Amino acid sequence: MSCIRFNTPAQRAQLSALAPSMLTPEEVARLHPAPAVTESKLRRLRLLAADANPKIRESVASSYHAPTDLYETLAQDPDEGVRACIARNTTVSCDLLRELSHDDSATVRGWVAVNYFVPADVMDELADDPDPTVRGLVAWKASLTEDEAVTA
Repeated sequence: MSCIRFNTPAQRAQLSALAPSMLTPEEVARLHPAPAVTESKLRRLRLLAADANPKIRESVASSYHAPTDLYETLAQDPDEGVRACIARNTTVSCDLLRELSHDDSATVRGWVAVNYFVPADVMDELADDPDPTVRGLVAWKASLTEDEAVTA
């Protein structure tokens, strides 16, 4: 006896018709709005940014709601993972991304390279990075831009 089930075309059509539809990101945001950023949340972010566990600090570095001074502090963190989270955060300032583009860690510089909001002059510098992975990420990102220009 086989455990494989063979549905008829009519059964497959009925299953497709009954399948739930997916919501767009905009519909999800409208139905489930994010809570407001309060002083209490900012205080918690400041406390968590000083935690001894680098994974906790990474969560603050990944937050879109942390104050600028926290981003600047975490960009100097001794842990590479924390600095990498800052480098890939799309809400940090261009000046901070520019600073992180000179980080000792190729991983951090690589995340700067793929950040959508990194300035063009920084991308030009990273194109000549000593690390082949960083240079490869710059080339990959440039190829994406070229592909978008062709399809537009």
